[in-house]
Amino acid sequence: MAVLTWILWVLFLLPLAYWLLLALASIRPARKLSLEGRAPRTRFALAIPAHDEEAVIAATVQRLMSLDYPADLFKVCIVADHCSDQTAQRAREAGALVFERNEGPRSGKGGALLWLFEKILQDTQVDAVVIFDADTLVDAPFLRVMDARFADGAKVVQGQHVIVNPHQGWFPALTWAMFLIDNRYQNLGRVNLGWSAKHMGDSIAFQADVLRRLGWGEGLTEDYQLRQNLLMEGTRIAYEPAAKGYGEAPLTWGQARAQRMRWLKGTQEANRGNADRLFKAALQKRSTALLDGVLQATMPSFSSLSLFAAAWLVIQLLVNWAAGRAVFPVPALIAWGILILVLFLYPLGGLALEKAPLKAYLAILSGPLFMLWRSLLALQMRFGKGPGQWVRTQHGQSRRNPSHQK
Repeated sequence: MAVLTWILWVLFLLPLAYWLLLALASIRPARKLSLEGRAPRTRFALAIPAHDEEAVIAATVQRLMSLDYPADLFKVCIVADHCSDQTAQRAREAGALVFERNEGPRSGKGGALLWLFEKILQDTQVDAVVIFDADTLVDAPFLRVMDARFADGAKVVQGQHVIVNPHQGWFPALTWAMFLIDNRYQNLGRVNLGWSAKHMGDSIAFQADVLRRLGWGEGLTEDYQLRQNLLMEGTRIAYEPAAKGYGEAPLTWGQARAQRMRWLKGTQEANRGNADRLFKAALQKRSTALLDGVLQATMPSFSSLSLFAAAWLVIQLLVNWAAGRAVFPVPALIAWGILILVLFLYPLGGLALEKAPLKAYLAILSGPLFMLWRSLLALQMRFGKGPGQWVRTQHGQSRRNPSHQK
């Protein structure tokens, strides 16, 4: 029993060391980008897939049309994908270039974007494409920031995705807090180490040649698969927190369930198909960025490991109590307690680095409930039947001014 508990502790220590490395790397703040003296040059196409989004599409287009960027250097392109409402009409009235897709089956965001790219990338003057969701609201200098990053040599740039509706309930508040941590650790921490940021599917800009070469991808999590493909070809995603895009989180656990199940199934399929390729490429190229991709594809989630660690400590304490003696040695129990304490403090550290308000700390205290919920969904996905198709995320539940958010 003593040997077993120490072996498990070491195994848990390895992913914890990886997460702590990301946290330590994220202490260094992002480089401040100066826009003074930079004349905009990049010609952008802003691509938005929309399915029955009449409630939000006009406001999204209007905000994009008012961006602080020369009007002749960007266009807003909407694919109205198998819409049964007035999405196309509302988008045109707001000033967007609209393409209506009605033929064939509706295959979700990836299929809609690929279809749209075939239209807009025929224009050889398009230098870059920015992907937004139908409800995304952005800060005025967004395109100027992206133009500056491309001028500095970036090929793909992920902006900071901010949840705009934490005021609408428990789950949106928790999601908002988790995105603050994710942006800091998973994105800023990675790029500070010279690795690739996450592809978050929204508020992300690509040089047009990258999309002409790789496309967007199909499947339930085409953005996750595209990041793996970018890694294997040697392209790393930069992260720019000054380019902010604001979107909504689902209001309830029930509304988020289909979205989370889709994500779990899609990442599972992508990892199954690409983990070996990533590992071989990491060895051949001796690339730590590719090794990071391997770890992301093969390592259990923070939620699952944290729950298992807590459960194992409880089991050890119960066994010792029932046996009336130290079947599991006390030093091992102390070591497990320290590990669990570090896991508990880990997300709080991300909020501290982000200088998050008190309500973010209060929201993250419900994190264990999310971990349990997510782990149960993962088990259901692995051993049961999950969604076999892309599921639309409901938009339009909040249009609060994003300037009120951090």
